[in-house]
Amino acid sequence: MTRPRWPPSTPPRRRRGRRWRTGLADWAFAAGRPVESYAYARVGYHRGLDALRRAGWKGAGPVPWSHAPNHGFLRALHALGRAAAAIGEQDEAQRCATFLRDSDPEAARTLGD
Repeated sequence: MTRPRWPPSTPPRRRRGRRWRTGLADWAFAAGRPVESYAYARVGYHRGLDALRRAGWKGAGPVPWSHAPNHGFLRALHALGRAAAAIGEQDEAQRCATFLRDSDPEAARTLGD
């Protein structure tokens, strides 16, 4: 099986493999579209916050990387910070980086923050 070209010419709408789990924000960023990446990451971030709150998170405290269901939120937070930096929103990029490190330093190291 051949590996798909990265970045693909079209967004990963129907792909299900591990390679595409980070989704549209990563695709847009890799394709040189930081504003689109920011928009996709912002949606992922807010959906992730909603999921954390439904699971009982009160808006403060750790979000451990070791718990696999948290990966989506933490990846979206990283993507949001990366895209914010790329479009010149340095304050937001810093807030995202701090939030990611405070959530779990392992996530920040793993995701490259």
